[in-house]
Amino acid sequence: MREFKGRVIAPGTVTAPALVSHGGLNTLASFQKALQFGDKKATCGDQNNPDLYNKPMLGKALCLPQTIGSTTGGMVLYCACAMGRQPACMLYSKSIDSLAAAGSILASVWLDGAKMPVIDCLGDEFLDYVKDGMTITVGADGTVIVE
Repeated sequence: MREFKGRVIAPGTVTAPALVSHGGLNTLASFQKALQFGDKKATCGDQNNPDLYNKPMLGKALCLPQTIGSTTGGMVLYCACAMGRQPACMLYSKSIDSLAAAGSILASVWLDGAKMPVIDCLGDEFLDYVKDGMTITVGADGTVIVE
């Protein structure tokens, strides 16, 4: 078990199984099936991300270095939350980009019941340590426990 401390972007607490990406998450490509075609498991559609491609993201602690892609990134995350197709949380080893932060914050403020805690600045050691399926517990203060 290890504990990491990051910066809270969108508040909340959750416990969920880890889903790990060592490459950037293209939000539009990753969530397109869930948002446009009704995939209720939020299966990752980003063919350029071998760590996540074809894996369900719904209810997972999505561990990643950063998000990448177009200016739609924030709106994609907001819409995933609005449709109930979001990960349990998003945990960034690096600093979150402003678009993903905006979408995450708007979802936490505007949507009732569509919680998706977001923590960034967890460090490279976090991403090196965590593996798919490990249990992640996110605390309200930005503490992330990996078991």
